[in-house]
Amino acid sequence: MRQTSPVTSLKGIGPKTAGLLEKLDIRTVEDLLENYPRDYDYFAAPTPILSCPDTGIVSIRAVITGKPYQAKKGNLQILTVWCEDGSGKIKLIWFHMPYLVGKLIPGSRYVFRGRIHKKDNSRFLEQPALYSPAEYETLEGSRRPIYSLTAGLTSRTLAKAVEAALARRPLEGEYLPLWMREEYGLADPNFAGRAIHFPKNEEELRLARTRLVFEEFFFFLSAIRRLKTEERECPNRFPLPPVPETEMLLSRLPYRLTKAQERVWREISGNLNGNTRMSRLIQGDVGSGKTILAFLALLQVTGNGYQGAMMAPTEVLARQHYESLTKLLEQYGIKRRVVLLTGSMTAKEKRLAYDRIETGAAEIILGTHAVIQERVRFAGLALVITDEQHRFGVRQREAFSDKGEEKEPHILVMSATPIPRTLAIILYGDLDISVIDELPAGRLPIKNCVVGPDYRENAWRFIERELQAGHQAYVICPMVEENDSVDLENVVDYRKKLQKRLGSGRVVGMLHGRMRPGEKNAVMDEFLSGRIQVLVSTTVVEVGVNVPNATVMLVENAERFGLAQLHQLRGRVGRGTDPSYCIFLNGTGETDKNKRLQVLVRSNDGFYIASEDLKLRGPGDLFGIRQSGAFEFALGDVFTDAEILRRASEASKRLEAEDPELSSEENKELKKKLTAYLVRNRERLYL
Repeated sequence: MRQTSPVTSLKGIGPKTAGLLEKLDIRTVEDLLENYPRDYDYFAAPTPILSCPDTGIVSIRAVITGKPYQAKKGNLQILTVWCEDGSGKIKLIWFHMPYLVGKLIPGSRYVFRGRIHKKDNSRFLEQPALYSPAEYETLEGSRRPIYSLTAGLTSRTLAKAVEAALARRPLEGEYLPLWMREEYGLADPNFAGRAIHFPKNEEELRLARTRLVFEEFFFFLSAIRRLKTEERECPNRFPLPPVPETEMLLSRLPYRLTKAQERVWREISGNLNGNTRMSRLIQGDVGSGKTILAFLALLQVTGNGYQGAMMAPTEVLARQHYESLTKLLEQYGIKRRVVLLTGSMTAKEKRLAYDRIETGAAEIILGTHAVIQERVRFAGLALVITDEQHRFGVRQREAFSDKGEEKEPHILVMSATPIPRTLAIILYGDLDISVIDELPAGRLPIKNCVVGPDYRENAWRFIERELQAGHQAYVICPMVEENDSVDLENVVDYRKKLQKRLGSGRVVGMLHGRMRPGEKNAVMDEFLSGRIQVLVSTTVVEVGVNVPNATVMLVENAERFGLAQLHQLRGRVGRGTDPSYCIFLNGTGETDKNKRLQVLVRSNDGFYIASEDLKLRGPGDLFGIRQSGAFEFALGDVFTDAEILRRASEASKRLEAEDPELSSEENKELKKKLTAYLVRNRERLYL
C-alpha cells in the first residue's frame, strides 16, 4: 500500500467515513498518518474517592449504593446514583443516558472514569464511563490517542483506521544524515510514526515527538532558506525613489513618528529604491503604528506611477483600512485613486473594481484575499502589503506573480503577533526584519486585572459607569452558542443577559464568525458609530479593529485563551486618549494561581509577554494547549518547542554550508524528501 493510496483502501473505511475524513482534510493514507493526536487519554490507576482532586479526569473503583434516580430539567434527562469505595462516597451524574439504569444495580462493582467537579462543597463525577475491574486492568497505564474530530467521527474510529494503515504501510528507509540523527538524538522514522499515535509510555512519546517536530521544522527552514536564496538574486524591477507626498504628509500629521517608526520607514523607503526586490517584515506590538508606514509605502509606489495592494485578514479590517486611507488622503489633499475589494461585495461592485484595477484607474487596492483571485488583473502592481500575514493560507508572491504585465512586486508583511526576536529571525528567515519597539507618545498604558466569576457583577457595574461617561465596551466569550459538553460563556446567551442587566436604554450587539460578512460589517459600523454601546463577541475582533471610544474589555473564561491571543484582544482598547481597562475573568476562580494570566497584569508589552509565555510553558510542556496564532505546524509549536526549533535551524544551516545542492550519496534520499516537501507545501510557505 502506498502513502498516496486513498483512505478507502483501508478495511472499514467506506464512502460515508471517507466523506467525514475529508472534512478534516484527510484523503490519503499519508494524510491519515500525519493527522497527529491533539492529546492522549492516560488510563491512570484508580484513585480512592477521598484522595480525588476537585477537578480533572479521575478513575475510581467503587460499589454502587442505593438505586439510580432519574429526573428531567427542561430538555435535560438526568440520571444520578451514589457509589463508595471504603474511603468515601461520591455522586455520579449522566445526561441523556437513561439506558444505563439496567447496569446501575446496587452492589455492582465498576471502575468509573470521568471528569470530577466541585459545587457547593460537594464533588460529583460527570458522564463517567463504566468498566469492569478486569476490563480496566488491561487499559491501566496505557495512552490512547485523542484526535480533532468532526460530527459523526470518533477518536476510536480514527485510531482503528491509523492502526490499519500502520499495519499495511511498508517500512521507510532513513533519509536524515547520520551526523544529524546522532547529534540531536533523533529516533527512527518508523518508530516515530507509530509511537506518536500509540505510545507505550511517556519516554516513547517524547522520542517520537522530538523526531517528528525536528523534521517538521527542519524541512520548513530548509525550504525557506532555498527560497530566500532566490529572493537575494531577484533584482528590483520597480526602482521607486522617494516622492514629495510622503514628506509633506509626515510634516503635517498631528503627531510625530516615533524613532522606531522613523527607522523602519527609512528601511522601507530605501528598499523600494534599492537594487533588489523588497521582502520585509514589520514586526510591531499592538498599536505601535505599523499602518501609517504601510500607507506611506503605498504613496511612494503610486507616486512613481505604479499600483500598490494591501490585504487584510478580515473584511472588517479591510474596510477600516479603506476608510482610514481615503479620509487621510482627503484631509491632506493627496490625489490617489483607491478601490476596495472584498468577498461580500455585489457582482456589479466587483466588476467595477476589476475594471478599475485592470485599466490602472485604481492606484491603491485594499481588500481581503479577494484581491488575489484569478479574475483580478493589475495594470502595474509594484507593491503587495499583507497585514497579519500568517492568517493567509496562500503564498503571496506566487499568487501575485502573474498579475499584470510586470513580475515580482515588492513584498511588505506586517505582524502584531508578539514573537521573541530570536524565534522571529529563525521563522521569518525568508524576510528582512524590522521591529517597531516603542509605542507612540501619549498612549496611556492599559490597566489590567484578573478576577473570578464572583466579580462579574462588579465588572458589569464598571462597564455601566464607562457607558455613562460616553464610552463603549467589548465582552469576549469563547463560544458562539451554548454547548452541553462544556461549561463556558457563549455570545448568544451572554448578549441577552447583559442586555437585560443594562436595560433598554443601552444597545448590546453581538459579533461572531458564523455571521455573514454583510452582517459583521453592519454590526461593526454600528459599534464604530456608537449606536451599539457594548459588543459581545468571539475572538473575531482580535485583529486590527480600531474603535478609539472603546475603553473596557471583559474577557470571559480568559483561562481558555493563549497569551498571545489575549494580548491581541486587549489591543482593541487603549486606542484613544482616555484611560482603558482590561478585565480577565478566570472561569475556574483560581485568580492568583494562574501564572499565565498574571503575566498580562504585569505588562502590556507583547514581546515581554511572548518571552514569559515561552518560559512558563517550557520546552518540556509537550501536551499543553497549542498556542493559537502565527505558525500552524501539524505537530510543532514554536513556543513550546523553541529549543527543537533552534536545533533544526542549526542543522539546516550546517547542511546548507556543507552540501548546498544535497549532491552527496548520503543526502540523496533527503534531497528527494525536500523536493517533495517543496512541491507539497509551496503554497503555505511564508513569503
